[in-house]
Amino acid sequence: MARSTPATILLTARGAAFDLHSYAYEPGADRIGLQAAEALGAPPRCVLKTLVVKIDGRPACVLLASDREASLKKVAAAFGGKAAAMAPPAEAERLTGYKVGGISPFGQRRALPTAIDAAALAEALVFVNGGQRGLQLRLSPADLVRVAEAMVADLAA
Repeated sequence: MARSTPATILLTARGAAFDLHSYAYEPGADRIGLQAAEALGAPPRCVLKTLVVKIDGRPACVLLASDREASLKKVAAAFGGKAAAMAPPAEAERLTGYKVGGISPFGQRRALPTAIDAAALAEALVFVNGGQRGLQLRLSPADLVRVAEAMVADLAA
């Protein structure tokens, strides 16, 4: 597994402290984020899933705990839109340059506007995808917000 991805390169360039953690990715898992949390031995609230959504047809990125579901109504409102929907997997891959199951909020082919669920900021450290299936980055929520240039909002259902 490559330890250098566009995500790790961006974090390093922006001076963010992070640790790399790898795990055995299971492509058939019902809920990839929960599978990652279990494999890492981390509480699901600390392992954030990255979702690519479309707000009134415009793509965006949403991060929230792997054991929570996004409220599409709250997601749309956070981005100042009327309606939100999940982006089709092939489109999410094309926009970000990452494979589903490995989409990172960092180093995307086209940097998408990003929102992070406010509950994540209560954690000392969180895990986010490192840009490759089975590779997670552990960092502070403050660095996550700063480097992703993200807004913080209540996004969970």
